[in-house]
Amino acid sequence: MGTDRADVLLVEDDAADAELILESLGGDALGARVRVTADGNDALDYVFCRGSYAGRVHEPAPRLIILDIKATRIGGLDVLRQLKRDPRTAAIPVVLLTSSGLLRDVVAGYELGANSYVQKPVDFLRFRETVRLLGIYWLTVNQPPHRTRD
Repeated sequence: MGTDRADVLLVEDDAADAELILESLGGDALGARVRVTADGNDALDYVFCRGSYAGRVHEPAPRLIILDIKATRIGGLDVLRQLKRDPRTAAIPVVLLTSSGLLRDVVAGYELGANSYVQKPVDFLRFRETVRLLGIYWLTVNQPPHRTRD
């Protein structure tokens, strides 16, 4: 895959939610390049350039990861733990966008280093607007850390 580059890595196993998020992030001035993975294992393979993504160049890393806590194969919190533990990926903002509003999930997400925790609105229009606003903030307003080359 070589220079496969994504501004946003979306980890979402619900195809309808993934499509809506893609549409919301790709519109307006964002025009974000989004890579969708349907499970936590595939997401980690993509980020760390292993498995079916072994030919992908690690840099630049995604500017934002939108992660569902209920990711399959490897759960979202375990994905978050691995991302924040590795110095190459620790600074990538991770937004937990999930249907779970359980306090223990919110607390666990922040304890593991999530940058934001957003519960998916049930209403279609609110869900779309929430994702659009997430994209605007994390891709245009937020200042990412500068990477230095050795």
